[in-house]
Amino acid sequence: MTNLTGKVALVTGAEVGIGRATAVALAERGADVAVHYYSAETGPSGVVNDIAALGRRALAFQADLTRREEVARTVCAAEAAFGRVDILVNNAGGLLGRYPLVDMSEEFFHKVMDVNVLTTFLCCQAVVPGMIARGSGAIVNLTSLAAHNGGGPGASVYAAAKAAVLTLTKAWARELAPHGIRVNAVSPGLIGGTPFHSTFTKPEVFEGIVKTIPLGRAGAPEDVARVIAFLAGEDSGYLAGETVEVNGGMFTR
Repeated sequence: MTNLTGKVALVTGAEVGIGRATAVALAERGADVAVHYYSAETGPSGVVNDIAALGRRALAFQADLTRREEVARTVCAAEAAFGRVDILVNNAGGLLGRYPLVDMSEEFFHKVMDVNVLTTFLCCQAVVPGMIARGSGAIVNLTSLAAHNGGGPGASVYAAAKAAVLTLTKAWARELAPHGIRVNAVSPGLIGGTPFHSTFTKPEVFEGIVKTIPLGRAGAPEDVARVIAFLAGEDSGYLAGETVEVNGGMFTR
């Protein structure tokens, strides 16, 4: 298991699903975790308690990550509480809705781009100066299988947003590697136990997709979290600009 003892991680969208599983996985490996959440309805208390039960420190920060000032406030608060941020996991994002091209509003287009791409940009921009000053850091971005295949019905803009994240990962990896900062991405396929599919995919459609997966099952948030934890630690110390596909064999390169 990757050893992250003494490291501090900031995980965005950490209250549920892949984000929550990632925050716990990092804590299991020794990291203290700054838990970002957006919705007071779901709240961070569960994941904070899980991390505390592992003997690690956890603090929760609520913010709208599409707003630069709220990102800056969150990162400053995390650095003040923990001393630094060694690991950034850009998990916040989402589909938001399914609309065919002819029915999609310009407002919806920009909202999807903001939630998935702008948040990643703003969080990286806020955290990277500290990483440069220390000469080390690890950033893991969340893209999607949709970035490769265009997404399911009505998910074209989500797919484009995740493709943008994938490309930014490659560009920033080259830019930041000389500073000792590794930037990689994880690309989940069909993952159960998350708000994504429970909200936007009918159960019968979900089960139909499961039947096409070579490994014979949908992924779990923990499947993705373990890969993120690997990319966050020194066991992946020679990986930069990579996108790891976590999809049970649905897509291979």
